[in-house]
Amino acid sequence: MIRQRTERTEWFRHDRFGMFIHWGIYAIPARGEWVRSFERMSDQDYQTYVDEFNPERYDPKAWAKAAKDAGMTYTVLTAKHHDGFCLFDSKHTTYKSTNTPCGRDLVREFLDAFREEGLKVGLYFSLIDWHHPDFPAYGDRIHPMRDDESFRRDPERFDAYLDDMHAQVRELLTGYGKLDIMWFDFSYDDMRGEKWRATELMTMIREFQPQIIVDNRLEASGEEGGSIYSRTPSFFSGDFASPEQIIPPQGITDEDGRPIPWEACMTLNNNWGYAANDHAYKSAKTVIRKLVECVSKNGNLLLNVGPDAKGEIPRRSLSVLTEVGAWMRRNGESIYGCGEAGLDKPEWGRYTRKGDKLYAHIFEESVGPVNLSGLGGQVKKARLLEDGSELFVSRPWNAKLYPNDEFFNFAQPEHFTYPLPDELDTVVEITLDDPHGKSGSQGRP
Repeated sequence: MIRQRTERTEWFRHDRFGMFIHWGIYAIPARGEWVRSFERMSDQDYQTYVDEFNPERYDPKAWAKAAKDAGMTYTVLTAKHHDGFCLFDSKHTTYKSTNTPCGRDLVREFLDAFREEGLKVGLYFSLIDWHHPDFPAYGDRIHPMRDDESFRRDPERFDAYLDDMHAQVRELLTGYGKLDIMWFDFSYDDMRGEKWRATELMTMIREFQPQIIVDNRLEASGEEGGSIYSRTPSFFSGDFASPEQIIPPQGITDEDGRPIPWEACMTLNNNWGYAANDHAYKSAKTVIRKLVECVSKNGNLLLNVGPDAKGEIPRRSLSVLTEVGAWMRRNGESIYGCGEAGLDKPEWGRYTRKGDKLYAHIFEESVGPVNLSGLGGQVKKARLLEDGSELFVSRPWNAKLYPNDEFFNFAQPEHFTYPLPDELDTVVEITLDDPHGKSGSQGRP
């Protein structure tokens, strides 16, 4: 099972950087994708937004170009979120984009546009559904009608919900061409694992699209016994771990210390769905450095944008992505196909590695030469990655007391202090003399 997971995730562990897109009815109230739950909206309250859903500026080709220009190589769109509204033309519900003024299968258009740009494509699908009449409502911890006893549901009817849920997943697997990722969300409390008929669901997935990769959210996060973190993961434990809004302090491993493919999913501001008053955008510097941090720990970054009710990615988001993309065009070699370096984290930043190429990501300006601790005698050459210019590798007079270290600088004399060429992240490609020493590559499980 682990060998098959390794084969399926090979491209994923190479590509490292993807776009998450949370979009749906909730873009109209513009207070985030959990607005129905937080504000305890009834179906009637929410229907107002459904009746006016018509994103006339939706242009998935523009989305795809923005993702590609940012250096992203794969993407995941919310085909159905917790509110139960489908952006695709499901035959198992009337609650879908084709039954609104929009009148379009938005998922199909999305997939066509992103494939045309050469990007890999994935679909997010919520395991829960606040619209379905057989999904638990009253007494559930998060359902919008959790406090309304008139929404008490017959537990015996839950299988009817699962039948519909499985049927919708089948539609996506069989009616929309090859998918690269199925991104489920989410399990909680006792709603996890076989509660979803998870073995049956995963069997269907492997039957129709055996090479698709699946996240680990058919189980509750951190679930013991058969989870992706265990020695013997279950059949439905997934292909990669999915920490949310956090980057783990070290790379993720199972209980035997074997690396697990993982991806930190993170919002560009503080909300997943469009929130008009959320202006707390992360800077391009933060995004770049967090991407580097993920890769340095054998992980990926899935960065979310939330298009507005008209179907456009907010200008602030596009501005950040443009700046990130400019850096990626100059320095992407230090991201794609790279992983942990097998070295201690340096004081000035982080390392990523690919074979005999060690990439020094320098965040903090050094006083005097830049120290490569423990690499004395191992550095063959160094160059500034963004333009290929040669850098000076030496042990200047003020560093002779450190025989086990190597040093480089951006100009001569080497013992002077020079400003960093790129304040976002200056990347130096270091070619090592011993390509068979400590390796990072892609962190294969």
